[in-house]
Amino acid sequence: MTDINVDQLVHTAVFGDGDAKAGARRTIHMEARRRGAVSSSIYPFYMAFGRNEIGRLFTVPAFNIRALTYDAARALFRVAMRHDVGAFILEIARSEIGYTEQRPGEYAACVLAAALREGFEGPVFIQGDHFQASAKKWATDDGRTAEMKALESLIDEALAAEFYNIDIDTSTLVNLDFPTRDEQQRANYEGTAHLTQYIREREPAGITVSVGGEIGEVGKYNTHPEEVRAYADGLKRLLGGITGISKISVQTGTSHGGVPLADGTIAQAKIDFEVLRQTTHICRAEYGMAGAVQHGASTLPESVFNKFPEAEAVEIHLATGFQNMILDAPTLPQEIKDGIRDFCFENCQDERKPGQTDEQFVYTTRKKALGPFKQRMWKMDDAHKGPIIDELEAKFEFLMEKLGVFGTKEIVAKYVRPTSTDLPTYAAASAELTAAAVVDPNEGE
Repeated sequence: MTDINVDQLVHTAVFGDGDAKAGARRTIHMEARRRGAVSSSIYPFYMAFGRNEIGRLFTVPAFNIRALTYDAARALFRVAMRHDVGAFILEIARSEIGYTEQRPGEYAACVLAAALREGFEGPVFIQGDHFQASAKKWATDDGRTAEMKALESLIDEALAAEFYNIDIDTSTLVNLDFPTRDEQQRANYEGTAHLTQYIREREPAGITVSVGGEIGEVGKYNTHPEEVRAYADGLKRLLGGITGISKISVQTGTSHGGVPLADGTIAQAKIDFEVLRQTTHICRAEYGMAGAVQHGASTLPESVFNKFPEAEAVEIHLATGFQNMILDAPTLPQEIKDGIRDFCFENCQDERKPGQTDEQFVYTTRKKALGPFKQRMWKMDDAHKGPIIDELEAKFEFLMEKLGVFGTKEIVAKYVRPTSTDLPTYAAASAELTAAAVVDPNEGE
């Protein structure tokens, strides 16, 4: 990039003030589009999965980037360009937006600036992950109304920032006390239906946003096939002729972030791959959807990742493993490590569970320091930051290979053609939403 300084532009888009920040974000969006890196919906591609047209096995990785977002995204695009990868997603969850202090406008600017900086051309899939309802707030009429408005506001903000892939997560509302599957899933599919319709009424002309749903909250019991049908049937009844969801997230035995042992290491999870396979077959054969989505996977052992394509999982969400690589990196300055640890003890004691060791406590709460330490980490020199990004790039490459997405650029291009619709009015150009739009349960990979 010779005519604009992308590094300076994205720094202003993240840390600038007022008009300068908004102007930098708008420039990034427009310049990325002009140079062929266009924020897009993966929906047409996923519908081809639903019609069994793809003809090869692979699982689309969705990368939650919580820290060093611009530099990490640059590494992702380098890997994608090196291996002709088109099927990959960059995402951020509702909870992550809060504790990483990355509003949708900022996150999209970092991702598109990274694509611009590396010269990536093609559709860029930016996703809102776990736009999740708080079950606690949902318990009262006033709380339910306020929570729905918060989710609607977050959707507005995400669409304005060109998030054209949004995962609705009302699985927190599933109530197993009811006797039938339909009753257990009713609040879940009602919430998904409402928010899906809300998205459809606001998506830009020429764009069909890819909307995802979720059956069972990750970290709880494993999904049963009849739950899939109860949820999908209820959703179909309520939506009528409105375009529905493209995929369903299920629970297979993982938990977000992994389960830390007393010494801070992570317990090994046991994955039920048959849940993924069964759900994908139901989604495609009975509902025309792409298939099952796996959450909570980044801390799994490397030996299992090739099994996700074999189980026909359409998408896999990866997050905490990358956070751990950054926070545990040998070259992360010790003063930052010590500062993050002190932050946990000073600000997160109310989250400490009985019996937790110090290492378990720090492991489960240190993500809360990512926002406060964002600028210090961004400003690290190359001697400290470079080895971290190199390690992340190698990990991204490994995962993309094992998940089978090398050489998918051409097949994605067959189904996803960047649109020439007018750019929306960005969240960057208006007042950003209040913290009411963000919830911070200890959920979200």
